[in-house]
Amino acid sequence: MAKPVARWWPLAALLLGAAALRLGTLDVQSFWYDEAFTPVHVLHASLGATLRAVVHHENTPPLWYVLIWGWSRMFGTGEVALRLPSALAGVATVAVAWGIGSELAGRSSIGRRTSIVTAALVAVNPLLVWYSQEARAYGLFVFLASLAMWCWLRADADPTPGRLTAFAASGAAALATHYFAVFLVAPMCVWLLRRRERWRVTVPAVAAIGAVGLALIPLALAQGGHGTQWIGAWALAARVEAIPQYYLTGYSGSPLGHGVELAVALVILVGMGYGLWRALTPQESDAALLALGLAACGVLIPAGMAVAGADYLAPRNVVAAMVPLSAGIAVIVTARRTGQAGIALAGAIALAFLALSVDVNLSPRLQRGDWRGLAQAIRAEPAPPAAGSPPAARTGALSGGERAVTAAGAISRGVRGGGPGGLRGGARVITTVELGSAPLEYYLPPLHNLPRGASVRVSEIDETGYPPLLPGAGEPPAPGFHLVEYKNVNGLILYRFRSAAPRTVSEAALREHVITEARPEVLVP
Repeated sequence: MAKPVARWWPLAALLLGAAALRLGTLDVQSFWYDEAFTPVHVLHASLGATLRAVVHHENTPPLWYVLIWGWSRMFGTGEVALRLPSALAGVATVAVAWGIGSELAGRSSIGRRTSIVTAALVAVNPLLVWYSQEARAYGLFVFLASLAMWCWLRADADPTPGRLTAFAASGAAALATHYFAVFLVAPMCVWLLRRRERWRVTVPAVAAIGAVGLALIPLALAQGGHGTQWIGAWALAARVEAIPQYYLTGYSGSPLGHGVELAVALVILVGMGYGLWRALTPQESDAALLALGLAACGVLIPAGMAVAGADYLAPRNVVAAMVPLSAGIAVIVTARRTGQAGIALAGAIALAFLALSVDVNLSPRLQRGDWRGLAQAIRAEPAPPAAGSPPAARTGALSGGERAVTAAGAISRGVRGGGPGGLRGGARVITTVELGSAPLEYYLPPLHNLPRGASVRVSEIDETGYPPLLPGAGEPPAPGFHLVEYKNVNGLILYRFRSAAPRTVSEAALREHVITEARPEVLVP
């Protein structure tokens, strides 16, 4: 019994560490826009209504939504409940990464080193941890794409019917989870077809994956890229630049500055440079090229399509390519001739990633916007204005470069009795950036869009958003209102205005007076 335990304890330790990183702080951050959009606008009592919402409101395939619909029927739509499947998928991806490293480097002692380092990098990488804590399809996408890669490597080494069936099933499931899986799965299929003498066994598996891909085309056309307008508003060069930045310091790492980013990059480059300088064996070279080539396909093919005019490239959409990238790095850094120095350099890379992941879990400035905290501030009675409270706009920037156009939202009356999560008190209006509309609908239910041209009668107007703010922020949004509170909730701004008596405010006026540049929306109970 001692030998099997000694063989598998590193994987067990890595799985426990990955679980601690993902599960231990699963409820720390509030939902941001995309996460809140799912329970507010997509999940319904019936599966049919949910699938119709996927067609009309989403831009990804249906598998994750089917799974999360069934999950939410059992466990509800709370933050932990909706994020837990992604967290479990993230932990399982670590085990798959172990298998990928083993298949790439062979089952020798050197292959074992590669397995450990590949799994370790996947376990602690801040970008992969981030999407393991998000109530969206990305965690499942990463897991299934990685599982398809592992099955593909096994099928390529020995194309038995069982291994090819496993590849076909995992590849098809990845496609049914995220459209960008095609940029990883299609190259795997082409690679399997390179040897004509194997076509008798490989063609059926590839054809099965192709059939699933073709079946998804009508859905993709019906969805028409819902909610992807922000991609075109973000310069393509900046998006391409953000992809390695995200891998190095995570989705929210930009506040750390380029110094931290360069330091992490330097550790990786030194490790890879040392491995290449010591010279890889032919087997190691093939393994590194296979992993890095697959990662390149996952990024460069959609980048080329974006240049050609089919622009859906966003750093989050290529997150699954970071697993083969990690595997390629592991193969080079832990090559046979690097010895103990290679192990030390691999450990330095993993420690850098771990430090960043822990920092995100502990630092509000690196986390998702605190819309839960902002909702609590809105429900609370205003504190007396502090001396020197700034009524004017501030400047700043969103992390990661993924800025969305902003919008205004409104609530006409609070929920009487102040039920859980609901508004209390008298009539009020809330204006918010677009990224805050779904979270505030989630944390301050129930809301819906106010029709164009309508008016609401309120005695309080709460304006919310994040920097950079417009010059008029802090000024009364309508005659008769005056500022009674300014609050900064971990970077989210609240200006509270009140009037001595209820006043009628038009929907058009609410749309015109916002604290950020905005494509306005108005929400009411």
